[in-house]
Amino acid sequence: MTSYTPSRDDKFSFGLWTVGWEGVDVFGTAVRPAMDPVHAVEKLAELGAAAISFHDDDLVPDDSTRTQTLERFSKALAETGIVVEMATTNLFSHPVFKDGGLTANDRQVRRYALAKILRNVDLAAELGASTYVLWGGREGAESGGSKDVRAALDRYKESMDILCAYVREQGYNIRFALEPKPNEPRGDILLPSIGHAIAFINDLADPELVGINPEVGHEQMAGLNYAHGIAQALWHGKLYHIDLNGQHGPRFDQDLRFGAGNLREAFWTVDVLQGAEGQPGYDGYVHFDYKPPRTEDEEGVWETARGCMRNYLILREKVAAFRADPEVTEALAAARVAELSEPTLAEGESLADLRAQSYDPNALAERGLGFEKLDQLAMEHLLGVR
Repeated sequence: MTSYTPSRDDKFSFGLWTVGWEGVDVFGTAVRPAMDPVHAVEKLAELGAAAISFHDDDLVPDDSTRTQTLERFSKALAETGIVVEMATTNLFSHPVFKDGGLTANDRQVRRYALAKILRNVDLAAELGASTYVLWGGREGAESGGSKDVRAALDRYKESMDILCAYVREQGYNIRFALEPKPNEPRGDILLPSIGHAIAFINDLADPELVGINPEVGHEQMAGLNYAHGIAQALWHGKLYHIDLNGQHGPRFDQDLRFGAGNLREAFWTVDVLQGAEGQPGYDGYVHFDYKPPRTEDEEGVWETARGCMRNYLILREKVAAFRADPEVTEALAAARVAELSEPTLAEGESLADLRAQSYDPNALAERGLGFEKLDQLAMEHLLGVR
């Protein structure tokens, strides 16, 4: 039987804020003590993870001990072989960001937020991160009159243009990834979905440096299909990073371990990431952004980390078996899935040729496509009976 033991080649990554989450929520205080980042690195290395990510405040919450903290952290990275693959900036916890960071009405708050990001971009480059994620959790509003949305988007664009220019000037090997979310903590957040973020990126001064970091739970909170969303992001060449977790539909952001929640969509997510239908897949780090439940002690925290990686490996194996199944191959052909890759208008064919062809819509309508059989085969692979 497969052990589903992760290795560095699987490129699994965790945020310091995930395994280090103390269990604080709007109804209760911490249930676990703060976790030393060095301890997190050592334990994740032991479990088979390849990389780690951090918010500036996760790693260096106190400037007075910044030098010592970074020395210890860098030493742990070197000793374990764990790498820093992504960094981000906390623009949501401190009260100064109650109206957002880059799109706050208060100009001084915007300037402070930009300076905070720039400082951490320097640290990210120093530690070798190649992706810098920006989640605008406070960039939004609860009432229509409080935010000029067009002006807010101007300021968002201004900040992104400044950040891209800075990375170019410094010669950093860093790309930015915007992380969409529809709501929470703000009533309505700017750039609420994958589509909104991609549209915004297209109007930036340097769109090549900016992609997206879609999160399972965030898209599902909006009632959207995460697998479809990342497929479109791949189509645009904008899937620069991913955040995997679990979610039970459109409710609050649950941040369950990957595979919990909508298991069928987790299956199709792995299918897309692995390169469904012969299409190019995703070759970046597989990053887990989740929260170990308040019910767990530290050992329970590591069980959730193991679970995220194990579930991905199990689903990856099931996806491969599904794609290799001869009956699935037949069902895909019956469903005409490959036919969708054929241009509707053939090379050299004119619109006049297309219009001159005789069509029998009634006969076409009578064709069955066999989608249910195909879906049942996927279900049986997922349930482990094939």
